[in-house]
Amino acid sequence: MRRIFNFFNLFHKELSGVHQAALLLAFSGLASKILALLRDRLLASSFGAGRTLDIYYAAFRLPDFLYNLSLFAVAGTALIPLFLEKFSQDEKKAKEFFNGVFTIFLFVFGGLAVISFFFLPFLTDLLGPGFSLEEKAKLSGLTKVLLLSPLFLGLSSLVSSVIQSFRRFFIYALSPLLYNLGIISGVVIFYPLMGETGLAWGVVLGALLHFLVQLPSLLKLGFLPHPTFRILFSEIKQLIRFSLPRTIGLTVNQLVFWVITALASVLASGSIAIFNLSYNLQSIPVALVGLSYSVAAFPGLSRLFLKNQRKEFLGYVLTASRHIVFWSLPISVLFIVLRAHIVRLVLGAGAFSWVDTRLTAAGLAIFSVSVISQGFILLFVRAFYAGGKTLRPLFINLISGVFIILASFLLPFLVRELEWGNFLSRILRLSDISEITILILVLAFSLGSIFNAFLLWIYFKKDFGSFKNDFSKSFFQMFFASAAMGVLTYLGLRIFENFFDNRTFFGLLAQGLLAGLLGGGVWFFVLKIFKNPELKEISSALKRKFWKAPVVASEPEQLP
Repeated sequence: MRRIFNFFNLFHKELSGVHQAALLLAFSGLASKILALLRDRLLASSFGAGRTLDIYYAAFRLPDFLYNLSLFAVAGTALIPLFLEKFSQDEKKAKEFFNGVFTIFLFVFGGLAVISFFFLPFLTDLLGPGFSLEEKAKLSGLTKVLLLSPLFLGLSSLVSSVIQSFRRFFIYALSPLLYNLGIISGVVIFYPLMGETGLAWGVVLGALLHFLVQLPSLLKLGFLPHPTFRILFSEIKQLIRFSLPRTIGLTVNQLVFWVITALASVLASGSIAIFNLSYNLQSIPVALVGLSYSVAAFPGLSRLFLKNQRKEFLGYVLTASRHIVFWSLPISVLFIVLRAHIVRLVLGAGAFSWVDTRLTAAGLAIFSVSVISQGFILLFVRAFYAGGKTLRPLFINLISGVFIILASFLLPFLVRELEWGNFLSRILRLSDISEITILILVLAFSLGSIFNAFLLWIYFKKDFGSFKNDFSKSFFQMFFASAAMGVLTYLGLRIFENFFDNRTFFGLLAQGLLAGLLGGGVWFFVLKIFKNPELKEISSALKRKFWKAPVVASEPEQLP
């Protein structure tokens, strides 16, 4: 009975170590991404990279745009520091503040949803200029249903901000699993009953579960929200002033995806699907590494900055940066070398053709080049917000967003005029496929992410100071080990293809898995020889068995 009690108590434990929390979120993220891979496999095998999936993915653009607009109230990067500040002063005031934010969110999002509903015909024309009238009607129908999902996800984000403030990461880590299960139910259960609209209802169910699963923890903490007329407008203004730059920055990101979707709609059928499927695959290391470390580090960064511990603040950021590189670099190399195997294993079934597979694999390779950059963006944006510098990441995001949009328009023209298309086709082994313009849009996005991360890194050092412990030596170790891993993995593919039939699922899995293990073993061996400090830190964190760690504090830790 005690073990059962401890298991359920696990959901309410507080984790203070950045490595422990990050590893927990990474493990949960891995489970979530496995479900996401199953989701994408079901979608790809059922519909292939064609107009149905194009319309499905395009239908997310407006709801995602509205969700990001609503983040002025629910974004954890803005809400967590303010909530912790109010809680350090008075718990009752923190509850009033939280209820006021909850009320404002419901009011604003309701208005945005109603306006969007009536302007849908105009918005779908902007979103899918390459779609036929019938396809635009389907797009409008799916979007109407999906407008419910940002409501539930916004409420979930609001709730998770409080949960993260008290470092209860377990229940926060569970919600994405239920979200993907909801989407899968849309493909497996609702689609046979309701047609394409059932796909959208599955997403809505997943968003609802994402929200509901966190309510018990919130109730235990004593912060269950309710609408109120007692709104602390001075605090709300402070929240808006603090979060508005971040909200605008994320809205810019959605505008970038909107433009890419609109441009892809006029390309070959399935282009939007190719972009999204390859993007989802490359998002696995971004979520497992970059997002895990940035989410786990943010509450600690906020506390350190509020306590004016600047040296520790910089050390926290440097530690997270080093480990993002440590994990992301070898994963990126593996994704590039094993791209065809990954796509064939995950998506290559049913209606997903060989051409679809090759284009998606090429997109995955191009995206993988910017995986480290995307991880850095997640971390440094949160670091800027923890340090009270909200305008800097906004301007950088605006610049990089404009860069991606301009590159999305100009790169296809330059590739045609300068005849770079043949060169790109040869590099990606796509010479026999005539239409690869969607890959140029992938390239524009990847270059923009690298540019964004570079600017954030430069200006972070300018605003907060240089890192005293430079990790250039450590980076060289990780780069050399990852390069050796890539070479051995490629050679392993050539060797094991003589022993396995890669026309079968298990033959393909065995070939790719053994080649990857061969490369991974070399990577580990090289880092061991170099006595890499990141490898030592990760080994130490695993040996501490964080899942058996005692509760750090039975009551929330208050700020001095």
